[in-house]
Amino acid sequence: MNLKFQTNLNDKQSKRFMFLHDEAFNADTEYSSHQHNWGQIICVKSGIFVLNVQGQRYLAPSGFALWIPPYTEHACYNQQLTRFRTINITDCQVMPNYTCLFGLNKISHAIIDSFFERNILEPESEQDLRLAQVLIDQLLVESNLTLYLPSSNDKYLAPILKELELNPANNKTLEQWAQTVFTTERTLARRCQQELGMSFRLWRQRLRFLYSISLLEQGKSIQDIAFSVGYTSVSAFITMFKNISGVTPDLYRSNTGFKKS
Repeated sequence: MNLKFQTNLNDKQSKRFMFLHDEAFNADTEYSSHQHNWGQIICVKSGIFVLNVQGQRYLAPSGFALWIPPYTEHACYNQQLTRFRTINITDCQVMPNYTCLFGLNKISHAIIDSFFERNILEPESEQDLRLAQVLIDQLLVESNLTLYLPSSNDKYLAPILKELELNPANNKTLEQWAQTVFTTERTLARRCQQELGMSFRLWRQRLRFLYSISLLEQGKSIQDIAFSVGYTSVSAFITMFKNISGVTPDLYRSNTGFKKS
């Protein structure tokens, strides 16, 4: 496993309004627990970024931005190759004081791409500073999501969650899972609320959404994706996807620049 340690940037960097960095995680790479005195927007370009904040796990799929407030201790571990860009800001008064996800619209994508294509790692000109402010404004008009996929070491839940992460298309009911781990459906439902903070149905829905993002990136058809994540109806899959992301899978693919195979 690759192990990376976050190094503090120098004083000059910490005083900047915004500074940017382009990075990729190789598979099976970990950042040790750390914090910094600036806020960090992690814009995921490909893969799914996995972040642990105060014992909670957040997953940011490509096309989303993960916001980490200043002085928030966090660590991350990624099993797959993940490419991301960090946008670090020192004046965070307008940003949320909690970790969350933001959608990235076409304007946000265009500004970020423009900075990196022009190798602008610190906006300094009047024009680029205005673009930086527009980028923050665009993030704030997008709905922020506390979209995370909690894990659990509970003796009943752990094997179920592990199995579902390996096979999101598994359609076993909660009652069937309860029989598998030798407990009752009622007990399992209670453990989901206690350990995950949500129902079993919602947890599986979030898992399928995240998994479908990676399939969209691979250029799979909507029908193939729907079946791959356990839906027998394309319309039901589209409804689930739109409820979480606010847009249809096709529009999401168009907004993020993924190409259909």
